[in-house]
Amino acid sequence: MENLSFNLEGIEPCQMETFTQKAYLDYAMYVILDRALPSIADGLKPVQRRIVYAMSELGLRHTIKHKKSARTVGDVLGKFHPHGDSACYEAMVLMAQSFSYRYPLVDGQGNFGSVDDPKSFAAMRYTESRLSHYAQLLLSELGQGTVEWQANFDGTLTEPMLLPAQVPNVLLNGAMGIAVGMSTDIPPHNLKEVIDACLHLLKFPQAGLEKIMQFIPGPDYATGGEIITPEADIRKMYQTGRGALKVRAKYERNQHGEIIISELPYQVASSKVLEQIAKQMNLKKLPMISDLRDESDHENPVSIVLVPRSNRVDIEKLMHHLFATTDLERNYRVNLNMIGLDGRPQVKNLVQILTEWLSYRTETVRLRLNFRLQKVKARLHILDGLLIAYLNIDEVIAIIRNEEDPRSVLMARFNLSQTQADAILDIKLRHLAKLEEQKIRAEQEELAAERDELERILGDESLLKQLIAKELKTIQKEFKDERRSLMIERAESKAMDETEMAPVENVTVILSKLGWVRCAKGHDIDVENVSYKAQDRFGAMAHARSNQNAYFISSLGRVYSHSVHQLPSARGAGEPLTGHFKTQPGEAFVGVTTGLDADQFVIGSSAGYGFYVSGAQLFSKNKNGKQVLTVPEHGHPLPLLPLPKEMQTSHIAMVSKQGRLLLIAFEELVALAKGKGHKLLQIMPQAYKNKDDYLAFWAVVGPEASLKITAGKRHMVLDAKALEDYKGHRALRGSALPKGYQKVNKLDVV
Repeated sequence: MENLSFNLEGIEPCQMETFTQKAYLDYAMYVILDRALPSIADGLKPVQRRIVYAMSELGLRHTIKHKKSARTVGDVLGKFHPHGDSACYEAMVLMAQSFSYRYPLVDGQGNFGSVDDPKSFAAMRYTESRLSHYAQLLLSELGQGTVEWQANFDGTLTEPMLLPAQVPNVLLNGAMGIAVGMSTDIPPHNLKEVIDACLHLLKFPQAGLEKIMQFIPGPDYATGGEIITPEADIRKMYQTGRGALKVRAKYERNQHGEIIISELPYQVASSKVLEQIAKQMNLKKLPMISDLRDESDHENPVSIVLVPRSNRVDIEKLMHHLFATTDLERNYRVNLNMIGLDGRPQVKNLVQILTEWLSYRTETVRLRLNFRLQKVKARLHILDGLLIAYLNIDEVIAIIRNEEDPRSVLMARFNLSQTQADAILDIKLRHLAKLEEQKIRAEQEELAAERDELERILGDESLLKQLIAKELKTIQKEFKDERRSLMIERAESKAMDETEMAPVENVTVILSKLGWVRCAKGHDIDVENVSYKAQDRFGAMAHARSNQNAYFISSLGRVYSHSVHQLPSARGAGEPLTGHFKTQPGEAFVGVTTGLDADQFVIGSSAGYGFYVSGAQLFSKNKNGKQVLTVPEHGHPLPLLPLPKEMQTSHIAMVSKQGRLLLIAFEELVALAKGKGHKLLQIMPQAYKNKDDYLAFWAVVGPEASLKITAGKRHMVLDAKALEDYKGHRALRGSALPKGYQKVNKLDVV
């Protein structure tokens, strides 16, 4: 292979580490200073500044016809900003969207996107644009010596380094951007409030944040909504330059009882909110809402209609749930990071921002007045020369006609400057009339008065501040508008749980022998005669309210929990519980009861052991259930018994297989979280082992209740007085039932 040689002359060697550090640092500084962060002076990033300046150079003021956006983008790219056209056009579109910018800088004509989809704007070849009226506040003083200029990217043109903003645009329109190692999130504010704060600071430069917040209570978003962040948090945000805001949608009820959402948080699309609400409705998680409509149109950009199921729906509770579970409420990060007048990025507090901008505005006005003063003095200098010429017109004409170098002769003869001599030589013949002398003297008087006034203002700081205040008041009068985002402290939103959302009604939970479950409306259900699958039959039932939990106890002593309102309907055969829970091989469901976390239940086994437990201790979200009862060998769990409110005066009635009845007082029960429990009924060990005797039935008997005992086709009712003979202490065998009732097959409380 031929040897390659390189000419290294003029190339300085450099360590790779040093080179990469410098290259990355240069890139980071470029992104921070020339791309992502706005300047405190005019509140614009470089691309925004170049778009506004290019449009002003094209003469696209708010008073003339719109021009194709492609023309503006072409000028921006070709003259000042050699980057991608799509990114440039998107930045321009953003400045035209009234729902993105609090005070748009561009007046667009055509499809510039919508609140629902800000990026749905048409291509630049279709849309037209011009500068908005507000944009003139950034441009009107541009040609008056107020800013520094720099060469464009190819050195053929110049562009302003900053715009002479007459208002603190960095606060009015805010900004968002991500740089290298830092970002900015500046919320927009109301022009009237910000100018009021500026006027106060001009008068009282030492004013603190407390006083300034009397004028600026908080941000003001373009799309309105309610800022519900507490005042203390907003004060801390303005004090440190960092914080967060919580913005909530605005709603009201119409005469038909419907909920109308008319304002959404900033950058939240109606379509997204509708999708979120509809999803909950499809999953039956919003039973309080019967219908959802989008009635948004051109006049009402946001109009989401929610129709409550009835007038008994708690609207405030419903909306709090929606605030917590949808984008009807959003949090916004605040980071007041910007490029200061010293050219460095810094997170500033509110008073710093206003004070620094006022110093920029003061310097801008001073430069403008100085520029005008120099112009006035230059014109007075020329007028002095013209007046000398008119007073000696014949001699001047003779010099011009006869001399080869009339300028030098005029300068020597009348002691004129070169500028004055050139002005005299440029006089047109028609201006030699006698009336011109009067016009010159009148203009001299007018300009001399203006010069004196300018010098007076420039020489007195208080007069300069008065002028700035006067101009700010004029701007405020012309551009002020009402606050859109209301400042209202509200309670924190909280999502409702499923039991709160479901309509509360009487239901009956039916469990079959094979473990199929269903839920029927009402308590008057003939559970024995409802249809069951082949080889299946009625197993257990429980009367409930739809806002309660259902507790299923299995043959292994495990308890499985399920919300009653989420159980399958009784229109069919129901669903197998094995589809809802993860059971073990051979495990079967033997009973069901219902209640709430605060309710108490008696749990026990056929071995005669038991205890009482709360609903909260039974409840578990785990599909594997919860091991609550330890079932002795040869035994099986008994149905769970819900305890009544008057449980302190209640008794537990227990009937053994051999027909012995025992009633024990509730106070003899022990409270446990899990386990075998204490012995409640004495069963002979050998008889229990041979399954000749065990605890067969039990029930909770109130103080005035009776007990109905069924044995085959015979039944008897023991009233409260008759039951006294069967009462005793726990761990006894109980008393034998009358002859003929030794084989009990049903026990009911009546």
